Amino acid sequence: MAERRRIPSGSPFEPLIGFSRAVRVGDRVVVSGTGPVVEDGPCPLDAGAQARRCFEIIAASLAEAGALLADVVRTRMYVTSVDAADAVGAVHAEVFGLVRPAATMVVVAGLLDPDWQVEIEAEAVVPTGHRETDASPWTPDAAG
Repeated sequence: MAERRRIPSGSPFEPLIGFSRAVRVGDRVVVSGTGPVVEDGPCPLDAGAQARRCFEIIAASLAEAGALLADVVRTRMYVTSVDAADAVGAVHAEVFGLVRPAATMVVVAGLLDPDWQVEIEAEAVVPTGHRETDASPWTPDAAG
């Protein structure tokens, strides 16, 4: 059986709730639902900016697990209103326009933090062999 590797976020809720930011088993990386958490203040108010923050966190978790955004094969986006869908979808397209993973977006009644308009999950499959670059042109540093 493949080794199970947990990728922590440092959240105090991980042991209380019993979850990891991400888990890698073999070539598969699964990233938990990721909200637009900002360490030193409130989350952005704009749904697009919140989605961008979620993808920054997801990209960092994937990297720690040895994966790239280009390895993502599935995303799930939870939005709190239909009004947020266009902005969140536009950021998803910016991040995954070349990768085009299977994706789902659903409207939910609410998320853990009432200021959050979006929460995103991702799943990746890491190919064997060496890769020079990420097929996704998006990087958290270039996000704006």
